[in-house]
Amino acid sequence: MRATPSTPTYRLTHRALHIDWPLFGLLLLLVGFGLMVLYSASNQNHAMLARQGLRLLLAFSIMFFLSFVPPHTYRRWSPGLYIFGLSLLFAVMLIGKVGKGAQRWLDLGFFRFQPSEIMKLAVPMMTAWYLDQKPYPLELRHLLIAAALIFVPTLMIAIQPDLGTAIMVSIGGVFVVFLAGISIRLILILIGIISASLPLLWLVMHDYQKQRVLTLLNPERDPLGTGYHIIQSKIAIGSGGALGKGWLSGTQSHLNFLPEHATDFIFSVGTEEFGFIGGSILIIAFYFIARRTLHIAMNAQTNYTRLLACGLSMSFFLSAFVNVGMVMGILPVVGVPLPLVSYGGTAMVTFLAAFGVLMSISSHKILFNDL
Repeated sequence: MRATPSTPTYRLTHRALHIDWPLFGLLLLLVGFGLMVLYSASNQNHAMLARQGLRLLLAFSIMFFLSFVPPHTYRRWSPGLYIFGLSLLFAVMLIGKVGKGAQRWLDLGFFRFQPSEIMKLAVPMMTAWYLDQKPYPLELRHLLIAAALIFVPTLMIAIQPDLGTAIMVSIGGVFVVFLAGISIRLILILIGIISASLPLLWLVMHDYQKQRVLTLLNPERDPLGTGYHIIQSKIAIGSGGALGKGWLSGTQSHLNFLPEHATDFIFSVGTEEFGFIGGSILIIAFYFIARRTLHIAMNAQTNYTRLLACGLSMSFFLSAFVNVGMVMGILPVVGVPLPLVSYGGTAMVTFLAAFGVLMSISSHKILFNDL
């Protein structure tokens, strides 16, 4: 008999290994597809593939370790991790390394990383910790404090500048606040405040960020400049047709027409080579991962774990949504990588660490129920 979440075999392995098998299987499928596309996008660069493989090994090891940590420990760690993340963001402002016009990295000699990625975990954890015992619906003072917890690190990341990561960090916290319970009146007030602040946001945006918004509305206005990325990405996606050109046979990436084809625009490479069907399968995989993580959240044992799981789940799904929308030309180019597919280290570790926390919430719920 096949093991299902209700069978003794599933519960035994879930208890012993702290692995959510449906989620783990979907993650392996996504990572495997990502390695195939990366191998092609890098022009069969074995060294790049080996580096990505080592990062995945580290990231999965961290995921498995975090799955064994009880959820109540995460609640206790939340304030410390949040303060540690803020300290690293402050260090970036003082001594951070500059690359491609942005000051986002800390260099420790043997490796460098983006502290902003840590806040993708720390902000939902801290927001869930603060709102855990607050009455429903949230009072205005509680909402203001939660907003400060979210937007202080968001602002520090945005001025690096790293608008894409800033948006993703804020989304994780905002979903926690929303699920904690907000009255309709407060929602309408927030919508009004955000709408009224849009002109101010435009004034404080960098010139290149304004150009990205204008390019979204009309990429052809500067086809060899700011519109080049989106135009070439659309060409790659459209040229794949229904079935694609075949693995290792894409032209946009291999002939260097498509910029950042191993990172931000890797979805375009995959769609060119595997076609509409391949791109659809990838999107469906993201959907089922999000569905599984939301299932874990809805069945969480405590209010803290429920809020945290929802925040982490939506942060992952919306990262994928923003990247796919970006390369298809329906959202501005904000430099958000495709989770678990794009080449990179810090983001990979962060996402799989989040899945480790989700597996901890899932497996320890079963342990709690068995007592």
